[in-house]
Amino acid sequence: MTAYRRYGIYAVPHGAFYATGAAWLGWDSVAGCTLAPPTVEGLPRPVAEMTATPRKYGFHGTVKPPFRLADGMSETALRDAAAALCAGLAPVEIPALTLRRLGGFVAVVPATPAEALAHLAAETVRRLDRFRAAPSQAELDRRRKSGLSARQEANLVQWGYPYVMEEFRFHMTLTGRLGEDADRVAERLRNLFTPVLPQPYRIDDLALVGEDAQGRFRVIQRYALSG
Repeated sequence: MTAYRRYGIYAVPHGAFYATGAAWLGWDSVAGCTLAPPTVEGLPRPVAEMTATPRKYGFHGTVKPPFRLADGMSETALRDAAAALCAGLAPVEIPALTLRRLGGFVAVVPATPAEALAHLAAETVRRLDRFRAAPSQAELDRRRKSGLSARQEANLVQWGYPYVMEEFRFHMTLTGRLGEDADRVAERLRNLFTPVLPQPYRIDDLALVGEDAQGRFRVIQRYALSG
């Protein structure tokens, strides 16, 4: 038995940017502890309510979505493969980050498309795919409920997740779905995050993360991008 139910590969920031995002969500995936949220004036709902959905994942940008280990695979082997992968991949620099509404939720995203980051994510998904157990029928059905394009359906079948490869859009989620409140919350959060947004934002490492028994993700280990 492994210590974690699922694993993933995330870009987890450092410094004040990470500290602000972790405090806002109320979960520090690096230290493995809950945090008190900052005070933000003018919000339409309690912070704990707005962050309930993304809190368990911690502040991050997904590179390889969470997956269960395939039969015969171990955490030790995954660690070794992640280290080897990152040793051959170069760091990625995003010229600018911004905060905006994505559909019904709020996230930090690249201000312009980042092709190098998309390549990094595609390589990570592809080269670690052997560790991923195939999704159950219930998981497939849940993903399809939102209505997938032909490309997203093909990704789901091949890679276990619709929004990878050409459909990849890097984002660091800050809220659950807020409906008509999303624009107001985004404006308030710009005041909180703008002073700490790294410009440019350089991704020098990737983190192997694991989902614990309580459903919260924790950073297991960081691996430098040294290619």
